[in-house]
Amino acid sequence: MDESDLLAARFEERRTHLRAVAYRMLGSLAEAEDAVQEAWIRLDRSDTSGVANLGGWLTTVVARVCLDQLRSRTTRREESLEARIHVPDPIVSRADGLDPEQEVLLADSVGLALLVVLEQLAPAERLSFVLHDMFGVPFEEIAPLVDRTPAAARQLASRARRRVQGGAPAPDPDLDRQREVVGAFLAAARGGSFEDLIAVLDPEVVLRVDLGARAGGPGGPVRGARAVARQALTFQRLSPFARPALVNGAPGVVTMPDGKPVAVMGFTVSGGLIVAIDILADPVRLAHLDVAVLED
Repeated sequence: MDESDLLAARFEERRTHLRAVAYRMLGSLAEAEDAVQEAWIRLDRSDTSGVANLGGWLTTVVARVCLDQLRSRTTRREESLEARIHVPDPIVSRADGLDPEQEVLLADSVGLALLVVLEQLAPAERLSFVLHDMFGVPFEEIAPLVDRTPAAARQLASRARRRVQGGAPAPDPDLDRQREVVGAFLAAARGGSFEDLIAVLDPEVVLRVDLGARAGGPGGPVRGARAVARQALTFQRLSPFARPALVNGAPGVVTMPDGKPVAVMGFTVSGGLIVAIDILADPVRLAHLDVAVLED
């Protein structure tokens, strides 16, 4: 094996880890893959003979690429005054479990609700939080990426952490119990039972629906158990086409009339109640979603 092949092999050993970093940073599987590919291009063009920690070097490169992407996004949204809800790309797997690569990608219970909150952070806050809290990167290494001192990078992560904790409660650790709660919600929605829906919804539950850029206009989240329960009853006609799945490692549903997805619904269950429901119903993005794992 020559030096080039050896470098490629060392990169491939770290690819899944780098995808995990980029997915948390960007919330887009395609953009995460692009960021990882850009890291390979930079590695291939660089002299890394003096790099003692190749994994750390690559993580830093991916983080820089993602930070540039996030800053570009922020500028575009400010220019367009975009106010629509954006639900990040879901990772859909069979209801009975994840494959090993998905387990690595979702190792920190990266549910859709958490990713939605991360989308609301400033780019430097998101980078500081993701690298430090999720991957244990020291603030001394984060600081140059965000042009701050280590103390200032620590403050960025702390501010982000408070927003995450306030906006994305930690899901219950018992997956079977989560399934029971989500199952009760779906049964109540199918049966049209408003009170049974209320019984499994947190009083402050939030429902976010991403209809895509072609939707009629901007819309905000629906908040509160009664308002969300009313919305849930409107899904009743689609319930025969709902297939159970894991959505970012948590119980969810993919609605598939004619075998094609029209909505992916992810749930966050905390304290035995549903605290967040995130739905991707953007036909453009759903057209690229791989649901082969759900086919019989």
